[in-house]
Amino acid sequence: MSVGARRVRVLAVVPLLGTVLAGVVPSSAPPASAARWAGQPSRLASLRADGMLFGVAAISARSAWAVGLAGRARSPRTLIERWGGGAWRRVPSPATASGGMLNTVAVTSARGAWAAGQIGSLFSSKPTTLIERWNGTRWRRVPSPNPVGGGTLYGLAAISDHSAWAVGQTGGLFSRRPKTLILRWNGTAWRRRPSPNAATPGSWLGAVAATSDRSAWAVGCACNGTPLKTLIERWNGTRWRIVPSPNPTGDSVLYGVGVTSAGTTWAVGCTSCERAKPKTLILRWNGTAWKRVPSPNPAAGGSLTSVAVTSARNAWAVGWAGDPNHPRPKTVIERWNGTRWRLVPSPRLVSGTELLGVAAASTRSAWAVGFAGGIDSARPKTVALHWNGTTWK
Repeated sequence: MSVGARRVRVLAVVPLLGTVLAGVVPSSAPPASAARWAGQPSRLASLRADGMLFGVAAISARSAWAVGLAGRARSPRTLIERWGGGAWRRVPSPATASGGMLNTVAVTSARGAWAAGQIGSLFSSKPTTLIERWNGTRWRRVPSPNPVGGGTLYGLAAISDHSAWAVGQTGGLFSRRPKTLILRWNGTAWRRRPSPNAATPGSWLGAVAATSDRSAWAVGCACNGTPLKTLIERWNGTRWRIVPSPNPTGDSVLYGVGVTSAGTTWAVGCTSCERAKPKTLILRWNGTAWKRVPSPNPAAGGSLTSVAVTSARNAWAVGWAGDPNHPRPKTVIERWNGTRWRLVPSPRLVSGTELLGVAAASTRSAWAVGFAGGIDSARPKTVALHWNGTTWK
């Protein structure tokens, strides 16, 4: 199987992390040498430790968390970093004998946060769900339900210390027929909740957003069919139900969802996802139905992996630009100004940089995280970008 075929295969079965996971599947290309980083001090300002960052959450300009994996995807270790207003610093996270990664993080207060992912490498045939909690002093692992065939978690939404959601899929990365997986924190323990699946061989959920105990959204993909189709589910306080969602011509996938307390809700992803020039896909809930909203596309095409919303007039979406089969994607950042989405310039980084998560504390402070190095890198580098109200740095 060619590198490109493997990449498309991963895009077809994996949510939120589609681009990242596609970037670490086995490659016939030789690993990049350390020489790639030599002589590029100005471009390395945002390139940090070996590893990848998948998710970020912020409660203020001086408080944020980012999670991912340290080392390489084949033998990962959980990675947690904290922004305290001056610099990002690594924070110890519970170790697991089989290694692991954290795909998502959610914050409730300065003393409360959740992180979720999986135990095992990206290629584990039977990964175990992994959930960790910050108690204001340290991170601790919290027991979580695990499906018979294993499972992994991609999205988190924390409403309070007593209420949270986690979503993902059953099975591992290459599961032929994954099923949606939804867990709920009731203040005492995580419990699995019934979740609907699309009428296709496989379904997964890549992100979740909630405003109260009675209102939440989860998005993903009805996969392993032809074509791939968007999947949106809604929690009405009693049960989860599938809600009709637009499916433009060609394969369509949703990776991120964001909502405000006032009800402004966005979902992002891609359409024509497996073609040479994928197109960004942005949907908006108008209170009655999901509608597609025009979104700009980089010249090389692109996909959006995460969205953060602060108000009806301010939202951010991030992802990558370029051919999904190409080993050198570039960052893409878009902003909603209350009228339309526009491309926003992002720092020029090493070729092969992808953004996987975004969080906004206000109109003047936002974070975007990901990794640099491309799919053939032996040492991927974590990346963190900050919006200071004027530019991304």
